[in-house]
Amino acid sequence: MNDLQTRPQAQAPVAGPVAQPRRKSLAREYIEAIVIAVLLAMVIRQFAVQAFTIPSGSMMDTLLIGDYILVNKFLYGSEIPFTDRHLPGLRAPEHGDIIVFKYPADESRDFIKRIIAVGGDTVQVRDNRVWLNGSLLDEPYVRPGSFHATPSTHCGYFYACEPLRVPPGSYFVMGDNRDNSQDSRYWGFVKRPKIRGKAFLIYWSWDGERHWLRWRRLGHYLP
Repeated sequence: MNDLQTRPQAQAPVAGPVAQPRRKSLAREYIEAIVIAVLLAMVIRQFAVQAFTIPSGSMMDTLLIGDYILVNKFLYGSEIPFTDRHLPGLRAPEHGDIIVFKYPADESRDFIKRIIAVGGDTVQVRDNRVWLNGSLLDEPYVRPGSFHATPSTHCGYFYACEPLRVPPGSYFVMGDNRDNSQDSRYWGFVKRPKIRGKAFLIYWSWDGERHWLRWRRLGHYLP
């Protein structure tokens, strides 16, 4: 009779205590969330949408003092930081667009006006009325009372009293409140690299004199 040897069964290794992943402290989680939010806000502000406040009445009644607006920066091509160059945009600025741009006489300031003429156009302004390429321009957005009933024989503008051709890559801009607007009639053209973007929405509006919110203006879209 053959004896059968039985082999001892292998013992399963004994698992030691599993190291638990170290949890971040609540303070660190909050700090990381804030940093990420700030970075995202900076990227959006630089390349997508930026908020501005209307400080003057030059665009009345389209925009009022105390309106807070959003400006689309990627439509024309976002600015590349610290340069006058832009990324490729969806389209070029067009007639009637309300734009924010660097004021030519002081680029630390931002102005907002409406594009009246683009490169290649011929523009003439008399008594606040615009002749574009030889035809009187229909401007329903101009503030009532801006057009003078009695034609004047004197033109006090520095530009466009006589037909003026807009150079390529430049824009002739004016405020909708023609009697209270420092615009291309007085300091010339806006060059394409100086345009920050197109205003498209009033997201808040505060009447500082009467201390109330203008509810009807909230969410108003600017074509």
